[in-house]
Amino acid sequence: MDAAQLRALQAPLKERYKGDPKTAVITLRAKGTLDGANIACKVETGRALHVAGLHPGTGGSGLELCSGDMLLEALVACAGVTLKAVATAIDVKLKAGTVSAEGDLDFRGTLGVDKTAPVGFAQIRLRFDVDTDAPQEKLDQLLKLTERYCVVYQTIKSGPPVEVTLKRG
Repeated sequence: MDAAQLRALQAPLKERYKGDPKTAVITLRAKGTLDGANIACKVETGRALHVAGLHPGTGGSGLELCSGDMLLEALVACAGVTLKAVATAIDVKLKAGTVSAEGDLDFRGTLGVDKTAPVGFAQIRLRFDVDTDAPQEKLDQLLKLTERYCVVYQTIKSGPPVEVTLKRG
């Protein structure tokens, strides 16, 4: 898809959202079912079923997906799609590229071994390696706009309020 095609697809959406901002707000949903026999949760994506379980560093078998890995994968997916969309919009030709994310976890926090150890990622590093002839100022703009418009990156960075409830089924 080139910049003109992308603009043509997005133009009516942008106009609708400007005219009626409420139409731009949607609710995405994810649902999981607790596994009755194992320490696992089956997550429905709409296209596949993924089984998440404990990381081997916390006693898991390694056969199930680690939710920490899934978070990094979501970041990579969102950042990669956003980078491609922004590159298209600002006319940066990418010959090839990779997106990678890595994060540091201290399992002492998750396992309750050390109450001062953080639970969750202490640091996440997102990296783009691109093959392009674009000048550095265009690449700087590409990175800045990718950071600005990547939903998962902004969510992790900004830490929105999260409401948690527990109901008896």
